[in-house]
Amino acid sequence: MVTTTAKLTLDEYREQEAIAQVRHEYRNGDLIEMPGGSVNHSHLLMALYVLFESMLDNADYEAFNSDMRLWIPERNQATYPDLMVVTGEPIVNGDRRDEIVNPTLIAEVLSPSTSSYDRGDTFAAYRTVPSFQEYLLVEQERPAIEHYWKTDDGRWHLEELRGLDAVVNLEHLPVQLAVAQLYRRVRFEGS
Repeated sequence: MVTTTAKLTLDEYREQEAIAQVRHEYRNGDLIEMPGGSVNHSHLLMALYVLFESMLDNADYEAFNSDMRLWIPERNQATYPDLMVVTGEPIVNGDRRDEIVNPTLIAEVLSPSTSSYDRGDTFAAYRTVPSFQEYLLVEQERPAIEHYWKTDDGRWHLEELRGLDAVVNLEHLPVQLAVAQLYRRVRFEGS
């Protein structure tokens, strides 16, 4: 990840991002260039979106791909999660039609350059969003998913799922994800 050297205002970031050829996260004045993806990363992103769209085929939920930005007010941060699911109507940030503030679920496909950040600082930032209840971290090198969910008492629990026979049972959405279906187009090294 590449960080800019000069601090930008939020308005300057939004102006630049509207015409940028590569996407950037905004972290309290810093622009961080988002790395490009791999074939496996792309397959997993598409599968996540298609699976959620097909399983949440009603007016109560809406899935967003990585083109939609998440605004995290408590951190003064804008980011592009790989997938977000909103319960009910999406709430936009003021008059911004390109930033939402109320995801229930966020999923990230891990890459070598972002996996530590997605598990640490990113997850910490997401947890400041009041509507956020569930987090999926999807490995691209092997069939493995880390499933985090928030309980009624505000604690976060982790379930680690390994192998193509596993099934992710979401706690806050009416969804069961078969790991084999999610990884059906992924090519693992040596296969």
